[in-house]
Amino acid sequence: MDLQPVLLGTTVELRPTVPEDWEALYAAASDPLIWEVHPEPNRWQEAAFRTYFERALESRGSLTIRDRETQAVIGASRYVYPDPVRDEIEIGFTFLVRSRWGGGCNREVKQLMLDHIHRYVGAAVFAVGRDNVRSRRAMEKIGGVLQDGRHERGNGQWLADHVFYRIARP
Repeated sequence: MDLQPVLLGTTVELRPTVPEDWEALYAAASDPLIWEVHPEPNRWQEAAFRTYFERALESRGSLTIRDRETQAVIGASRYVYPDPVRDEIEIGFTFLVRSRWGGGCNREVKQLMLDHIHRYVGAAVFAVGRDNVRSRRAMEKIGGVLQDGRHERGNGQWLADHVFYRIARP
């Protein structure tokens, strides 16, 4: 399963995150309002974002999101924690610049990622901060089904402060 494909949509393109993306991704992420309802609200600060970025590179599943017309970096997402037993993978760690909120950008990004990964696994799961109302609404808009009870990530980790949504292969 290719966790770092190049995915082309109508308005966005996703490509593997590389070390040279640091400056553009940090510039995109440095808005405190992006992170205000996130479980890690200080991620806009350089030290916290540096940790996010290094883990993204280590994951070997991180994708940088760019505007197709301008080529500007507008966010990131990643595939993580593949779970062959449950036939699923997590899509997460997604952020977009605020100018892309409220339109179809998040839907397009997630649909590209879902279309790609559903060739390999039966479902994608999304961990969302329990109090992150914005992201929870976005998950519902794209068809995410809230999972009952606790959900163990593919790496065996439990997240008490998150809820999980699932989108099965059509």
